[in-house]
Amino acid sequence: MNINLSPGEQVIFEGHPSWRAILGFYLKGVVIAAVIGVIAKLFDTSSATVFVIVLAIIGLTVLIGFIKRVATTYTITNRRLNIKRGIISREIQETRLERVQNVNYRQSVYQRVMQIGDVDFDTAATDDYNFVFAGVADPGDVVHRVDQATGTAAAGTHGLGEAQQPGRSEPA
Repeated sequence: MNINLSPGEQVIFEGHPSWRAILGFYLKGVVIAAVIGVIAKLFDTSSATVFVIVLAIIGLTVLIGFIKRVATTYTITNRRLNIKRGIISREIQETRLERVQNVNYRQSVYQRVMQIGDVDFDTAATDDYNFVFAGVADPGDVVHRVDQATGTAAAGTHGLGEAQQPGRSEPA
């Protein structure tokens, strides 16, 4: 458990960006390792040295990607949303659920293939305050869990008016 819970507060979702979200980072690391290996070979470096250089770059890429992933934690409780980033230094974003106005998710073509996406929370804060769960697996499920937590699945609880009974009109 990453956050201190208040009495009566329950965790609805807790997770990290999916490992599939950092595959692009790993691919870039492998390409950079290959390019540096070719450059090292052009300078008459021995094959064993080139192998060690390429292996070190790939190992460093995997380590950095893993740390980036596990150092980011997304938490949804029945009262708030929380994003925690970092191991040594920390950045924590938090908002109360009642401040959430809209929840949307985006999936690029690559993200759809990888079954990941970015869940974007519009809050009652300024536009420069980004609250995004980036690279989560099954973003539709995350949106559903937020709907459960906020009670927006029940019509009229957070909308502009109360739900209407079928066939009844609103008084003028």
